[in-house]
Amino acid sequence: MLSFVFPGQGSQFVGMGKAFYQQYAFIREIFAEADQALAFSLTELIFEGPEEELKKTVNAQPAILTVSVAMHEMLKREGYKPDVVAGHSLGEYSALVAAGALNFSDAVRLVRLRGRFMQEAVPLGQGGMLAVLGLSRQQVVEGCRQAAAFGVVEAANFNCPGQVVVAGESQALERAGELFKQLGARRCIPLQVSAPFHSSLMVPAGARLAPELEKVEVKDPDIPVIANVSADYVKTAAGVRDALIKQVSSPVLWEQSVLRMIEGGAKILLEVGPGQVLTGLIRKISKNVTGASFNDQTEPAAIYNLLKEAV
Repeated sequence: MLSFVFPGQGSQFVGMGKAFYQQYAFIREIFAEADQALAFSLTELIFEGPEEELKKTVNAQPAILTVSVAMHEMLKREGYKPDVVAGHSLGEYSALVAAGALNFSDAVRLVRLRGRFMQEAVPLGQGGMLAVLGLSRQQVVEGCRQAAAFGVVEAANFNCPGQVVVAGESQALERAGELFKQLGARRCIPLQVSAPFHSSLMVPAGARLAPELEKVEVKDPDIPVIANVSADYVKTAAGVRDALIKQVSSPVLWEQSVLRMIEGGAKILLEVGPGQVLTGLIRKISKNVTGASFNDQTEPAAIYNLLKEAV
């Protein structure tokens, strides 16, 4: 059984997807579709930078989506169809495009708006995120509870055993970091993000996203999709809309989502899109599955050979 997983923000880099873009006309068409949907050259930004501009939430989200969808189209044309899909945060939109629930042009426009709404929900410099290494989920939740006297701070991403990301207001984050170290955290790493994503501080962003989702056609997924908010299958168009609104201000249950796919019989979990972040997390979550990455930094023939085992 084969699963495709799609990366979220942070996987972007200048030049991603360029080798395949130069090689295949159908990939150039996907990039052109993104440019047209956004009415500016996202392609130029992806390939030329500058990096600081590409890293901005409003740009990084449609850029990663575009590259991920292009990589998925390559696999599709080679005849590989996943039995189940999931995506980390932003990556859930790539998964929904792959599952036929969202049209690509609509998804590109939605994630650019999503990025803007998330950025504007909390003023710059007033919130952030912190990766906590070496503590259990329960310890991180307890540390957040104790730091809550200093402001909002919450678990935002349950990535893998021993890696939980928290998000919140700056003062509360600082206090939480001190508490995590007292609890025995190996490291606490401030993330280079501009807002406290996947926390209750993002509720206004979800409220602004809801009417935008109503404007686009959402279909029932063709193939099973695991939602971040529940680590469970979302099967209907209404369920997709609801999950995407809640996802903005809810924790990403990534470890639980991967385990759900494995319980369902997934043997190979292929990360489709830039970077290899999810591949690393999958390998930490379970030794009983194969985690691999597919993009223009990897060798397609080797991936195709691996996938033949799952078909």
